[in-house]
Amino acid sequence: MIASESRNIQNGEQHPKTANLWRLTTGKRMLYTGAFAAMVMASLLMFAAPLIGGYAIDVLDQGDLGQGLPVLNQLAGQLSPDASSTLYLALSAVLIIVLTALGGVFLYLRGRLSALASEGIIKDLRESLYQHLHYLQSGFYDEADTGDLVQRCSSDVETVRVFLSADIVEIGRAIILFITLLPVLFYMSVSLAWLSICLMPFLLIFAVLFFTRVKSLFLITDEAEGEMTAVLQENLTGIRVVRAFARQEFEISKFARNNKAFRDHNNRLIRLLGIYWATSDLFSMSQLGLVLIAGGYWIMEGQISVGTLFTFLTCVSIVIWPIRHLGRVLTDAGKAVVSLKRINEVLGKEEESREPPPAINTVHGEINFEGVQFAYKSGLPVIQDFSLHIAAGETLAIVGPPGSGKTTLIRLLLRLYEQQSGNISLDGTNINDISRQWLRSQIAVVLQDPFLYTRSIADNLLVGRPDAHEAQLVNAAEEAAVHRAISSLPKGYQSMVGERGLTLSGGQRQRVALARALLKDPAVLILDDSLSAVDTGTEQQILTGLKARQGKSTTIMIAHRLSSVMHADRILVLDKGRCVQLGDHDSLSREPGIYQRLCEIQMALDKQIDQDVHQRDAGGKG
Repeated sequence: MIASESRNIQNGEQHPKTANLWRLTTGKRMLYTGAFAAMVMASLLMFAAPLIGGYAIDVLDQGDLGQGLPVLNQLAGQLSPDASSTLYLALSAVLIIVLTALGGVFLYLRGRLSALASEGIIKDLRESLYQHLHYLQSGFYDEADTGDLVQRCSSDVETVRVFLSADIVEIGRAIILFITLLPVLFYMSVSLAWLSICLMPFLLIFAVLFFTRVKSLFLITDEAEGEMTAVLQENLTGIRVVRAFARQEFEISKFARNNKAFRDHNNRLIRLLGIYWATSDLFSMSQLGLVLIAGGYWIMEGQISVGTLFTFLTCVSIVIWPIRHLGRVLTDAGKAVVSLKRINEVLGKEEESREPPPAINTVHGEINFEGVQFAYKSGLPVIQDFSLHIAAGETLAIVGPPGSGKTTLIRLLLRLYEQQSGNISLDGTNINDISRQWLRSQIAVVLQDPFLYTRSIADNLLVGRPDAHEAQLVNAAEEAAVHRAISSLPKGYQSMVGERGLTLSGGQRQRVALARALLKDPAVLILDDSLSAVDTGTEQQILTGLKARQGKSTTIMIAHRLSSVMHADRILVLDKGRCVQLGDHDSLSREPGIYQRLCEIQMALDKQIDQDVHQRDAGGKG
């Protein structure tokens, strides 16, 4: 399925998950239809008030009830045989209030229905985007910028939301008001009707042209704000580094430059918008002025009444303000299209394939690599013709120089990447034929730089096993040699962990992550240089605990310290993606090769450390 989707995208077809503004409204179009219907009713009722007011003014001006609305005249006659202008005015006022109240009800319905539609659409879009990000292939994140992804999930989605909730309705409102206006005005006076709309096309053209030209400045201003925010976020995240290198003044100056750039762009935008609103006000008032001057002249000539002029002025005022906003609305529509395109760039990326879980009741942890070949992109192979059998319950250590492919092997086993050739199996089942989620549920990984959530320590431990009891939590923490450290905290296991675990030391973070993995009680336990930040004494405690549970889980340890690997059942030495040595510590330390050189370097370092300690102690005694 994924392969076919990829071909469709390459052929120019739209990815099933991507959407344009029309496709987004699927399932919500009835709500939008209801909103537009409510808007039509609100517009009709909105024009009823000035129309009734115009007739009332004519009744007052001429003192003749015959100039009023026939319906109100009949009602006034029924209420009082000698109906007066005062009674007519009272009835007009009551009718205006009632119709305005009804218009308000329809305006509420319009807003309510459009909000239900837009918020529902955006909720689905956010969830679809967030879910998609969880299932994207790992290679996508190798090149993706986290800040950019956050912006697409927040700012770009919000831009689409604003357009769907307000701008679509605003466009419809301006069109409906204009269409509703024309029959009313032309019914009352054809000449004054043409004069009342003569400047509206120019106002609309000016609005569209202005916002088309100024759209680039919107983008520049947004980017300047984004750069300022990025500097702020980066410095808050790395505040310890800033202080450690005494860079406060430099970073403050850097932020000030970005802040000034944003202010300057924003001021320029505000000035241009000021010019636009002032010019559009001139158009609007000129339109009203033309109606007032011509209407006043025609009143004196007896061609129209004072009430008719009042109705024209009020109706033109109602319509002309939404029209002057259309330029901004159309610009927002363009921004929404751009934002949706950025969202679709993520939604169009291929997800990991989803296979069914295997029919396996118990996982023993037997792993087999057969002729595995892998390369990132089109570069040199990172893993070359690699074959290895790991027995269930065995402890395998992997060592090798940086870039030898140690971590890549783990990524292939977890199906974060797919090997180009060869096979990897778990308990005899090819991992490419089983669900990634099921596979990863059988494996626990502890990384060199583990990630901890901004929650309590207990919550972090329960990530892999939510139903664990407190005694099991404590037992896992004791095996990871972190129980004492946790107990010393003010709230113990309920102590909150700061962002990314920064309230804990590096060694404590690694041990909490190890306890989390041990609590999961996995079939396969992977330690990717996860003891690098702990001291030697704590390392020995942890290794003793791991040795005690030897055989319970298949354990793969990647390490640079020989003290971490020397007690493993077997040690694999990788170099340039190939297995160059394989055996236990005793045999490999006597065999010429990479491992023997590592042992010699380790011995030399230990000897130098002992000499330094001896000299320091001797100097202290002297």
